[in-house]
Amino acid sequence: VFGPMGIMKNSVSAAEDEQWKRIRTLLSPTFTSGKLKEMFPIIGKYGDVLVRNLRKEAEKGTSVNMKDVFGAYSMDVITSTSFGVNIDSLGNPQDPFVENAKKLLRFNILDPFLLSVALFPSLIPVFEVLNISMFPKSAVDFLATSVKKIKESRLKDIQKPRVDFLQLMINSQNFKETDNHKALSDQELMAQSISFIFGGYETTSSILSFIIYELATHPEVQQKLQEEIDATFPNKAPPTYEVLAQMEYLDMVVNETLRLFPIAVRLERFCKKDVEIHGVSIPKGTTVMVPISVLHRDPQLWPEPEEFRPERFSKKNKDSINPYVYLPFGTGPRNCIGMRFAIMNMKLAIVRILQNFSFKPCKETQIPLKINSQGLLRPEKPIFLKVVLRDETISGA
Repeated sequence: VFGPMGIMKNSVSAAEDEQWKRIRTLLSPTFTSGKLKEMFPIIGKYGDVLVRNLRKEAEKGTSVNMKDVFGAYSMDVITSTSFGVNIDSLGNPQDPFVENAKKLLRFNILDPFLLSVALFPSLIPVFEVLNISMFPKSAVDFLATSVKKIKESRLKDIQKPRVDFLQLMINSQNFKETDNHKALSDQELMAQSISFIFGGYETTSSILSFIIYELATHPEVQQKLQEEIDATFPNKAPPTYEVLAQMEYLDMVVNETLRLFPIAVRLERFCKKDVEIHGVSIPKGTTVMVPISVLHRDPQLWPEPEEFRPERFSKKNKDSINPYVYLPFGTGPRNCIGMRFAIMNMKLAIVRILQNFSFKPCKETQIPLKINSQGLLRPEKPIFLKVVLRDETISGA
């Protein structure tokens, strides 16, 4: 539990070797299409809350900070799917769950402690002895206690069927040996729940903000996407899991936004043994960095890379893209385990809001958008846009 990573060294993104292999194997069934389909109604419920919140903003006629509304949506989805806790975080910002989850996310990449861990990994054993952690102890303690209480109450009330990540992990614990893999310990279970907040909150809310920014500044793309949505789900019909996954233009828009704005600007991999690739020797113990944002904007790989062009990802063009030059979720065995969940979550939100609203730049909108790429990719200034209710007669409501 101690050291710079604290309990989080047991998370699927930080664990190593055999522990990582075991945790990844135990978690993988949680992210199958069957399980995601079962969770779809939970996310749909918060899509409705998002529409309600945006409608209030549209009726005021003022500009809207996209990070505020998408941050709330993202927090609601993560807390309900990872912990089974239902919150309208925009309506209840003082909720202790929201406050503690946000505390975890408030670390500065230029913090002297984080820099010392990054620049001098040899200091990690010292921090472990001193029990110094990069995560606020009060927030980790609160969430760990919450997970423990929720787990205990669920074990007492086994009649109530639940489908969320926490329940699926609890279920996996009930099989003492799952295909010869030792079940998740309580600490590992807590670490995964907390890591879902990390993996899901910032990424989803930022990408949704970037998508809507690109649609607002490319009205022809926004219109084309609304036409696909209206044709697929007439009269604002609620989206369904299977049909959402088949929407071609929506997929193109999401992929092109992830190319321009990959949340993780670089990937790191640690070399476990001496290896030679194309004549380049990489000694054991080397950290290899893959600069995703540079690859995604390389003019030799993408013609006019600064332009927002969803057509790059059309069915016709998609097959010609080298999978190693487009890496928004990483690749290989340690790619993002929540990739399909994140994409489903974002697509559902986009469909629900574009069924009801259009977005336009306003005087506070920064054009072109300047990016602050320290740590996770985020805009230098918050993205403000005008939200307009769609003409009721056109949308068929």
